[in-house]
Amino acid sequence: MMAGQSTHRVDRLRAWASARALRLGVGLMVGLTAALLSTVNPAAAAPPVTLRYALWDANQRPLYQQCADDFQRQNPGIRIRIQQQGWDDYWTTLSTGLVAETAPDVFTNHLSKYPDLVANGQLVDLAPYIRRDGLDLARYEPGLAAPWGRDGRQFGLPKDWDTVALIVNLDHARAQGVSEDQLRALRWNPQDGGSFGAVVARLTRDAAGRNASDPGFDKTRVQVFGYQNPGPGGMSGQTEWASFAVSNGFVHQARPWDAALRFDDPRLAETITWLAGLPVRGWSLAPQAVGKLGVDTLFITGRVAMVPAGAWMIGHYARQVRFAYAWVPLPIGPQGRSSMLNGLADSIWIGTRHPEAAWAWVRHLASADCQRKLAAAGTVFPALAGLSEQTLAVFRQRGVDAGAFVTMARGRTFAPPIVENAAEIDQLIGNAIENVLLRRAQAGPALTAANAKARALVAR
Repeated sequence: MMAGQSTHRVDRLRAWASARALRLGVGLMVGLTAALLSTVNPAAAAPPVTLRYALWDANQRPLYQQCADDFQRQNPGIRIRIQQQGWDDYWTTLSTGLVAETAPDVFTNHLSKYPDLVANGQLVDLAPYIRRDGLDLARYEPGLAAPWGRDGRQFGLPKDWDTVALIVNLDHARAQGVSEDQLRALRWNPQDGGSFGAVVARLTRDAAGRNASDPGFDKTRVQVFGYQNPGPGGMSGQTEWASFAVSNGFVHQARPWDAALRFDDPRLAETITWLAGLPVRGWSLAPQAVGKLGVDTLFITGRVAMVPAGAWMIGHYARQVRFAYAWVPLPIGPQGRSSMLNGLADSIWIGTRHPEAAWAWVRHLASADCQRKLAAAGTVFPALAGLSEQTLAVFRQRGVDAGAFVTMARGRTFAPPIVENAAEIDQLIGNAIENVLLRRAQAGPALTAANAKARALVAR
């Protein structure tokens, strides 16, 4: 090897060594910087937090997935995993998870279930987060946020609302000479049923085509029943009896959590008595004949001309009914027209390992962005005030006039009963009402006895 070549090779080795040293130095500096940053902000180096979110309505899962996708883009450190099960399995799984401390971080909550969850200390109080972030609960429809609070604490943020209306087989009604205008102006009382009772009789038809007002009506061979009560309804009677009873002057309790339950009110007794008399006249199926079919199947198959239903059933009937039908407001009672105003909320499990992330997700679920998606989906009415008309427009595009539910919401509404030991009281009152509907007991004595036991349960 020549001297010049040797010198050139040495120079190249020196240059390579210098470059490598520089690269090592830069790498070391980058590593040190990253280490320092992770010390200052541990979340920057931590893996994403995964929150489990549970709901029961399969129809709403896609829209909440959209909300989750938006939320994850805005919060790259949080992942949402949605779990959906049908109503019965949902509550069974949730109860098991609460006992085993494996419950979802956030879950859809129902007012009939939430009192026992509060009593067992299983829900996070959202009030401190609400105050800290300046969230105004007045942005939601009136009456939705208050039932989810107690003694200054808040256990859920509203997500939607529902009222109750009547769905009527218009083809059948028109054939019997009953117009839609008549259906929208019905009146009821527990003595003779009012114009509502008269229409129920007119819509009831036996095998010979006679209605229940005709002298030769055969109640043993009824082809179409005019009206069907869904069942006992527990202590709330949301779609079963509450609207009739409250329009007759009954109230479940003076305010949420009030221990002075009022199921011994004679106005409730006479309401249940009137409903129990419908099968006797042949105007309704006997409760035991309804079985597992449910009133929705009876209506869809044309067996019953008129049933009460909540707003959550709008889509179900739209997909299933093959004849002309209409949603109309509930009949006007002695004290006016009334409907229970119920609303779901999202709650945080007390055992979540990520309370701040869970709160961020709950707040997003109740935000304008997510609520507008709910309105656009046309499944239920969003909790945020001002979105009802958008939801109605979506229903109208599908050929459904759901305005009756908004009419009920803008009238006299009432909350479901909210009380401690709710599950036991619900069964107790439900059993008493069922016995009356099955003609095994008189309404007054049965409800008076059940109410005394219910009050004792609250005081326990």
